[in-house]
Amino acid sequence: MELDGKKHKRGLGDKLSAAQTSALQSATFYGNDVDPKMVRLATMNLTLRGLANVRVRLRNVLTTNLDNEKKEQLGLPAEGYHVVLANPPFAGRVDKDRVVEEVKVGTSTATELLFLKYMMDNLRPGGRCGVIVPEGVLFGSTGAHKELRRQLIENNRVEAVLSLPGGVFQPYSGVKTSVLFFRKGGSTENVLFLHADNDGYKLDANHDSPIETDDLPGLAAVYREKEENFATWRVRDPDAEWTAQWWFADAAAVRTNDFNLSAGRYRPMSQSAVEHRDPRVLLDELAAIEAEIVEEVEALKAVLSDLSNT
Repeated sequence: MELDGKKHKRGLGDKLSAAQTSALQSATFYGNDVDPKMVRLATMNLTLRGLANVRVRLRNVLTTNLDNEKKEQLGLPAEGYHVVLANPPFAGRVDKDRVVEEVKVGTSTATELLFLKYMMDNLRPGGRCGVIVPEGVLFGSTGAHKELRRQLIENNRVEAVLSLPGGVFQPYSGVKTSVLFFRKGGSTENVLFLHADNDGYKLDANHDSPIETDDLPGLAAVYREKEENFATWRVRDPDAEWTAQWWFADAAAVRTNDFNLSAGRYRPMSQSAVEHRDPRVLLDELAAIEAEIVEEVEALKAVLSDLSNT
């Protein structure tokens, strides 16, 4: 079928059994939002698709928690979720006195860090997560940034990081983003990095005009064949030109670099890559660094404010 000027593969919804359809309608989708309008819109959207029993609740997960008894009353899985898919708010702040203990990462009040911690803790063992994060989460140098990435690497299996082109969320946000994929439990051995220059739409202020160039299907195939591609990566000639839009880094290299998970940090460099690096990427990186500086300044202000009140 065609949607927004692009062809999409049809799903399997019409091939589900009665039991599978029942599970889809009442025991599959769960969500939270702090905005009543978003809750109503999401509920209406899902109802129109035959999913009237989906639980989308008005709740701030960063400032409230639920015990197992309450989860049972609400029909929520007490043991956690099999899959978490999210695009949490960027650059938000929460009053530090309202942040629940379960999602705290150091003294950070940055929503992008707290939401990621919430997702990590609410997956069941072996559960999978795909979450869009601002680039600063992957390389930020604050204690909270490093600690969160350490937990990701040491206590989970980070499988891949997909670097998205700048402007994919225009006209709503110009923040440079990546998609982080990980599984709950174990520890990370190696990370697949994927780099997309184009997502199938013109990277302008509106981002709604289809174009032919689309890196995402090819990168999705690379992810699906991760093990085979890792074998190829291991036997490559380190001195040869690496032109693929994917590469790997082992956990030891990530630890050495303060658990930095930015794709560009581990990209095999070549003369052509150095000569032709897109200036838009450089500007996106500068913007991410600037956002991190602002965050650190705000954290210092909070510390000074606390000291002055004691």
